[in-house]
Amino acid sequence: MRTVSDPTPLLSPPLPDPACPRVLWGQLYGAALSLAIAEAARAHPGPVIVLAATSREAEQLAAELRFFADRDVPVAVLPDYETLPYDVFSPHPDITSQRLAALAALPGRERGVLVAAVEAAMQRLPPRSYVEAHTLVLEAGGRLDLDAFRGRLAAAGYASVTQVVAPGEFAVRGSLLDVYPMGAPQPYRIDLFGDEIDSIRVFDPDSQRSGERLAAVRLLPAREFPSTPESIKEFRRRYRQ
Repeated sequence: MRTVSDPTPLLSPPLPDPACPRVLWGQLYGAALSLAIAEAARAHPGPVIVLAATSREAEQLAAELRFFADRDVPVAVLPDYETLPYDVFSPHPDITSQRLAALAALPGRERGVLVAAVEAAMQRLPPRSYVEAHTLVLEAGGRLDLDAFRGRLAAAGYASVTQVVAPGEFAVRGSLLDVYPMGAPQPYRIDLFGDEIDSIRVFDPDSQRSGERLAAVRLLPAREFPSTPESIKEFRRRYRQ
């Protein structure tokens, strides 16, 4: 009888190799497909990409994979924009936040599973250099020029608001800087003493109450494309063409 702690795989699905680069699985019903993918990801030395037919199937697969996969096999989802080309509205900030979190984690991930719908996988992605160049890191005890940092946040696509409630927003009130980074589960409150970062705390956007202290935070860009004046000018030129 197999126990929960027993690492012996139930299905042992075959994996591609140089002698047989294409492998077909069959007769996997219900959650058996997710179990087979989890065991394949556990046996494979590198990351695994799983393509689903629709966004709903991708989310369901990811939920099942998180149940079957080990802790050392992280599972991420690259969601679809859920918008059509030339729509007059942008994707929801939560979707953009989830996409940027998945893209930023990929370069340093040696193992794991990335689940994406076919439509999401066909979309053009920002280069790794763009995400890394527009990622900002703040550390407690470090120096911060607030005026210059506000400009960097705006250049990274963040919106200046009176109260932070959604990813991609920031607010400045005296010596306090509230920012909701893309890819983060909660916003952060940065307390400044002059030009020094006195503390970094998480806070609840509904009650505005501060929580635990953090040593450092990483701010991903708010968009998957640059919003500098040069890039906007280039977009307008191509749009007219």
